[in-house]
Amino acid sequence: MARVVETLQMEIGQVDIGQIQFDSKSRDDIPRVLRGLQYIYVHRPIREKIFEVLENDIAPHVDKKNGRPGLALWKILVLGVLRLDLNCDYDRLHELANKHETVRQMLGHADFFDKHYYNLQTIKDNVSLLTPKLLEKINQIVVDAGHLLLKKKRKLTPAWAVRLLCS
Repeated sequence: MARVVETLQMEIGQVDIGQIQFDSKSRDDIPRVLRGLQYIYVHRPIREKIFEVLENDIAPHVDKKNGRPGLALWKILVLGVLRLDLNCDYDRLHELANKHETVRQMLGHADFFDKHYYNLQTIKDNVSLLTPKLLEKINQIVVDAGHLLLKKKRKLTPAWAVRLLCS
């Protein structure tokens, strides 16, 4: 079975990622990161470039048509960005993936009906596929998108550029 890029069919109670609402007064870092990911998701050219990189670089020597399906590439990206940008360990990421309402919406789960539970080892196995080399490629796509967004040619810091897209 092939690894899914993203699930196209929405389920009852599921919120479209582009329609997720964030508390504009929140000073927490999670909504900022999720807004950046939302920007990536709703802007198809950026999303397609990132998914192309993910498809080509995540376990390129593994037959993706056989074996257990892994997490969808979107879910790997969301969890990986959260882990890096929040500088959190896998235990906190595990808690966020299973209990944080907005994170679960960003992962594509319905509010009330979807009780999908992420096992800690599944999160570790999949998020660890985001190697530094792969993250650098994704970061460059996001930085380029940020340049277009700001229409400036100045050099951006190598910190996760998703924050730039959040403002």
